[in-house]
Parts: sequence; C-alpha cells; structure tokens
Amino acid sequence: MAYSDFSLRRVSQDFKLTLTQGTFLSEYQAITPSAYLAQYLDKSLPLAIALGTEKARSEMIICPILIELREILQREISLFSGIDFTVDQSLGLNGICDFVISRSPEQILISAPVAVIVEAKKDDLNAGLGQCIAEMVAAQRFNQQQDHPIFNIYGAVTTGSLWRFLKLEGQNVIIDLTEYGVPPVDRILGILVSMVSGKLLGKNF
Repeated sequence: MAYSDFSLRRVSQDFKLTLTQGTFLSEYQAITPSAYLAQYLDKSLPLAIALGTEKARSEMIICPILIELREILQREISLFSGIDFTVDQSLGLNGICDFVISRSPEQILISAPVAVIVEAKKDDLNAGLGQCIAEMVAAQRFNQQQDHPIFNIYGAVTTGSLWRFLKLEGQNVIIDLTEYGVPPVDRILGILVSMVSGKLLGKNF
C-alpha cells in the first residue's frame, strides 16, 4: 500500500481523522508575481492545459509557481519534486510525493519541518484528497520523529489551473471546498506564502 492507494474514507478511518468542510484562508494577502512568472504562465498555461497530462501541468504550471514561492521567501525554504517520502511503510505512509515544501533551507535531503504537501492531478481534485491527506499525515509524523513538530500541516490538490487547500491540525482535517483558479496567480502565491511562513496562525516565519 502507498499514498496513492488512500481514498478519503480510508485515510480518515485508518488514522482516525475528523474531516470538516470550511475555510481557513481569510488571513492572507495576494502577492503580485514577478514579471518572469507572469510572462511564463501567460505562454505556458494554455499549452499545459491543451496537452492535458498531469506531467505537463506539473512541469509547466505548478513547479514554476513553487519556484517563485521559494524565491519570494529568499530561498529560506526547500522544495522537492517527485521524491520518495517513506515515513512508515507498515501504515502505508510510503511512496512518491509530487511536491514537498519544508521550512528548512536544506535542499539535499528532506529535513523537518515539512510544512506543505502539493499533490498534482490531471483533472479531478476530489480524487486526490485522500492521497494528499495521507501525505500530510506522513509529514506530521516525520516532523515528530525529527523532534521538530509544527502546529499545522497544509496541503493542496491542484491541476495547476485549479487549486484546493487543506489543513491538518492534530487529528482534524479541514478541507476548503473553494477552487482557486489560475489566473490570477496572485492569490495562490499569497496563500502558499502564508502557509509556509505560518502567518495563517499569526506567527512569523
């Protein structure tokens, strides 16, 4: 069993999670993208959508946005793409994560605290919720194992052009059913910066 095997029902049952629908994204400010990202997305987004594959969307939309996030935060965070993130194979917390973001600047190996998990999907956002939550649980346990727990773990399921966000707090998962579209990318950057920096909690990075 791996992350991709988890449905929403199974992940909630296996890890005794409480799932709620709501919003937790009221405390963020939209961030204007760099001229480079704005121009790049203007050219690449229509092509990525036309190609229609998960790989195209990951490489041509999602990854450039996350690289911009890292630049905004002055490379004080680390970004990993398509990396094995096995935390506890006996529980099915193993497999490849599309994108992992850590508050540590260490870029060679994943170091705690892992703060955000981004799961790429070709089209159906709902289909990725169980997998993303399983990866968030793994991040929570990884941080605890590394003696660097943080209060909340955030997640996103995205097609690149549509984003949906989640929060794991203890055993509680909040799923924001709002779909945030790109363009504009300003809101996505603002939300991601708030998640990684902890500003949604009223804390400083």
